[in-house]
Amino acid sequence: MAAPDRLEILKKEVVACELCPRLREYSARVAEVKRRAFRGQQYWGRPVPPFGDARARLLVIGLAPAAHGGNRTGRVFTGDRSGDFLFRALYEAGFASQPQSVSRDDGMKLKGAYITAAVRCAPPDNKPRPDEFRNCRPYLERELDLLKHLKVVVALGRIAFDAYLGILRDQGAIRSRAAFAFGHDREHRTGPGLPVLISSYHPSQQNTSTGKLTAEMLRAVFERARRLADV
Repeated sequence: MAAPDRLEILKKEVVACELCPRLREYSARVAEVKRRAFRGQQYWGRPVPPFGDARARLLVIGLAPAAHGGNRTGRVFTGDRSGDFLFRALYEAGFASQPQSVSRDDGMKLKGAYITAAVRCAPPDNKPRPDEFRNCRPYLERELDLLKHLKVVVALGRIAFDAYLGILRDQGAIRSRAAFAFGHDREHRTGPGLPVLISSYHPSQQNTSTGKLTAEMLRAVFERARRLADV
């Protein structure tokens, strides 16, 4: 079976996943109660699958869906302020067909890019537990195996950065995560034949509202990713 077909199977497995009772209960409860601004909308309320181009050269890894973002829309990084920052930067770097994503049916296409997360369900307070990271990790491992054309991985935030390096360490590709220091727009060479890793601040509302991460800073990350992907 071809890798794109296996990625589609993986997406369906993600959506049907019931491994984390706490996360499933929380996501479903948020979908039932809803936020006032979205009271008339039907929430997704399930694990959120990855999204993008099966022949991607760039993989973007986030933390988890937002309770009223991806958990509402059914598409990762869609329908919230973090996504507004991310998709604008992807669009400006030529990886996305439009600068904003508001629903999974809005026509957004990724070009040479794929977006996923370390955890696939919205967690309370944006804080998954260690066992929930472990339950989700095989999905990310399989995505890394199936995305055969990757040249660049962008980790949004330290947690996504550590999740990716943890996989490389346990696969024997690197000796230790300690050799790689997290920092914004920092380039990491993890080994021969492996994608270049770029660490970035997460486009969370806390980071963007305080100016820790600006639109220009995030755009620079994906301009760097574009240069590396085109080599």
